[in-house]
Amino acid sequence: MNGAPTGRGDKRRRSRASTVPRLALVGSLAAALIGALGPTQAWAQASARPGITVAANISAEPASETAFGIRVGPADAVPRNSFLRVRGLPPMAALSEGHSIAPGTWAVSLAALPDLRIMLPAGAAGRSEIVITLVAVDGSVLAEAKATLAIAAARQLERGQPRRDATGPPSTATILRAGVPPQPPPETADPRGPAPPPGITPQDRERAQRLMKKGDAQLDEGNVSAARLFYERAAEAGLAQAAMALAATFDSAEFARLKLRGIDADPKEARRWYERARQLGAADADERLRRIGGR
Repeated sequence: MNGAPTGRGDKRRRSRASTVPRLALVGSLAAALIGALGPTQAWAQASARPGITVAANISAEPASETAFGIRVGPADAVPRNSFLRVRGLPPMAALSEGHSIAPGTWAVSLAALPDLRIMLPAGAAGRSEIVITLVAVDGSVLAEAKATLAIAAARQLERGQPRRDATGPPSTATILRAGVPPQPPPETADPRGPAPPPGITPQDRERAQRLMKKGDAQLDEGNVSAARLFYERAAEAGLAQAAMALAATFDSAEFARLKLRGIDADPKEARRWYERARQLGAADADERLRRIGGR
């Protein structure tokens, strides 16, 4: 009897002996899983698919800027340096951010989306089907969405009400926000166009200069329509150089200097914006007005 193991003790020893290899096996499996899922976050990112959210219908008016609300996410699923390609815009339209690839097609960085706007000139009309594509840096398509841009008739203009854009003097609400007492409206309108703003704030000047740089970039790429929109917005903010640059895109005498081809001159528009540049204090405006027969 002495030294002979009991049945119960033998079972315990066998249980302990079998536990050791099981624990080793579990440990090795856990290590393998940790190694494989050490990129757990990368695996989760790869399994998630990015998406684009945009309103199905966007309403806009001629001679206005309309918010272009686009969201891309989830952020963890979007590869670095991805960008949006926007196709189907009216050829005369422009986006407030990005650059034009071809008429109606723009490339936009994801960082620019919060402030992205569609800029439309006077006379724009109709409906456009816009395709928004999320593109990786290697050119692969990650997601796609569609929206319809409907440019409504400018009913405000038909009723003689001011447009939504900034071609006229600042509104009373804008003046009050700036802390300046509102001034009574003039008795008669200036036949040469709306009077310039009473002053341009440093913030407005900085914004106008950014718009003008974008206009210069579009003009360098040969996209005259988009350049004109950026120049117009900068001129409306009170930047004299922008009004001069805009007038030059209609002035045939400036086409050679600007290397413009395939567009028609418009002396009436050139005169209009040279007049505006003169109002804003451009020194060269008088000489150009005399050359094209302006007052």
